[in-house]
Amino acid sequence: MAEILLVEDDVKLSRLVKEFLEGHGYEVTVEVRGDRAVDRILQENPNLVILDIMLPGVNGFEVCQRVRSAFKNPILMLTARGDEADELTGLEAGADDYLSKPVRPDLLLARIKTCLRRSQDYGASRKIKRGSITIDAGRRTAHEDGRPLDLTTAEFDLLWLMANSAGRIVTRDQISNTLHGREWDGMDRSVDLCISRLRKKIGDDGRKPEKIRSIRGTGYMWVS
Repeated sequence: MAEILLVEDDVKLSRLVKEFLEGHGYEVTVEVRGDRAVDRILQENPNLVILDIMLPGVNGFEVCQRVRSAFKNPILMLTARGDEADELTGLEAGADDYLSKPVRPDLLLARIKTCLRRSQDYGASRKIKRGSITIDAGRRTAHEDGRPLDLTTAEFDLLWLMANSAGRIVTRDQISNTLHGREWDGMDRSVDLCISRLRKKIGDDGRKPEKIRSIRGTGYMWVS
């Protein structure tokens, strides 16, 4: 049974979400304050966090930033602040996905399943090496010249997808389906943002990339 920490200060909404998810087999606990959520996420290590932005104590962006380096499981932001700037800020802070309120229960459930599926082990241990980077899919770890890479759930999955498809174009649709479980809508900048974050972490200069190159109008390709 997957454990979910719901960080939401709207008591009525949190009760409804908790009851809905528990009805689908999840174990859900609720936290109403952002400052307390930081400690709980790090201490309890839930399988997934659903995180509001507007919270007492500290906001959801700061919660995400504080826990992201140590907490490797998915963070799904669920908020009434649905404009693109807030979405990009959330993704920059390390969120794995972002949904705007009001959200359909079936859509929330689908996104949760996608996030949890990505965060699970890939099955039998599989390793690939691309240049100086070694990726272990079973352990969900990546190293560059022996140095561990600090990757979020989404960043690891993107790294595995790109490195495992070396020499082939990976479309934005494929990346969006891997990261979010949905097709790219032509406007969503989260795919390019995640590529940009991953490039920085693997030392790939975005202006003159040597590992992940942009393919104009299509997507990206791992070339090293």
